[in-house]
Amino acid sequence: MKTTATVLKNNLGEYLQAASREPVTITRQGKAYAVLLSVEEYERLLELEDAWWARRAAEAEAGGEFLGPEASLAFMRDRLHGPEA
Repeated sequence: MKTTATVLKNNLGEYLQAASREPVTITRQGKAYAVLLSVEEYERLLELEDAWWARRAAEAEAGGEFLGPEASLAFMRDRLHGPEA
């Protein structure tokens, strides 16, 4: 389902109900801007992401691909603040 931000604002209850059945894409100036999801779908996506990272960690461990403490901190700093921080 797709709607504009203005229509969503004027019919929020209807779109909250719709989001319980399927994702609702919200457009702004003709471009996809956000997606309204049910809590269940959001939690399912978080679980999938957690499972992916767990698998990736297991693969890294099996392959001996570890970062030391300094490299880990640099990686996290880059992810949070950009490479120049």
